[in-house]
Amino acid sequence: MNAPSHLHAHLKGDAKYRHQRADRSLSILAWALGLTLLFAGVEVGAGFMSNSLALISDAGHMVTDAASLGLALFAQLIARRPPSSRYSFGFGRAEALAAFVNGLVMLLVVGWIVFEAVHRFSSPQPVAGGTVFVVAAIGLVVNLIVAWVLSKDRDSMNTRAALVHVLGDMLGSVAALVAGAVIYYTGWMRIDPLLSLIVSLLLLKSTYGILRESGHHLMEGVPAHIDYLQLGADLEAVDGVVSVHDLHVWDMSPGEPALIGHVEVTDLQHWPRVLKAIRTMLLERHRIDHVTLQAEVAGRQGRPAGQR
Repeated sequence: MNAPSHLHAHLKGDAKYRHQRADRSLSILAWALGLTLLFAGVEVGAGFMSNSLALISDAGHMVTDAASLGLALFAQLIARRPPSSRYSFGFGRAEALAAFVNGLVMLLVVGWIVFEAVHRFSSPQPVAGGTVFVVAAIGLVVNLIVAWVLSKDRDSMNTRAALVHVLGDMLGSVAALVAGAVIYYTGWMRIDPLLSLIVSLLLLKSTYGILRESGHHLMEGVPAHIDYLQLGADLEAVDGVVSVHDLHVWDMSPGEPALIGHVEVTDLQHWPRVLKAIRTMLLERHRIDHVTLQAEVAGRQGRPAGQR
């Protein structure tokens, strides 16, 4: 159910955040998804036909990329929805949720490839090197185009999570390209699982970074650019403020910090001036403009005397 519009409205002097993401480009993800789906089917079939783990791993990345991009696109659509009576902050957090799910999927893919690579070291299997080389070369070109498209939206955590999948594909394509050439000219089959293992280990760092960032956001952690202790000190340094307690700061959606807290002041009659000074300081020093503070008379905690 949609709530009356005035309940979510921001009046003059309030934060500029609108609780919905209208600035994300859906066309970026749509183009990336279309290109990935176009090639994913071809590479999956070629990977199994050539019996190459390097190509299969690359094909697996392409399939998960398509799912990742589809999830990212869906999250962007959800994030554009306005706030409702049940979701007063809107749906901006859908981006972080999609990024976290994509990170978990990538972690599972990496685990499977590592398991298969270790198994193939002890039992090498014949691989069609020529087929691997040609398909991997085409896959690399597709991945380069998709990565270039996604790089145009660097502000979205959700898009960056999808980009990690695509960068993984690029590494997989390079590995498959090298593996195909080595097998074709030398017949050394162990190069296939060896390169697959190296690529998978390289991907762990990027995957961990996405999981850590999105998980921190979902847990309503303090935004990375904000020093919580310094923030508290800056608030208490404002003229007229005695102390601050019950202070919380988090991101409502990626890049949109909010702050709530209780402020003890010397004189409530000076609260409008103090609040204005606080808001100016928070915006200039910490890039926070979504602020909700409760004023209390110093020494009378628990008895709110004014509120913004």
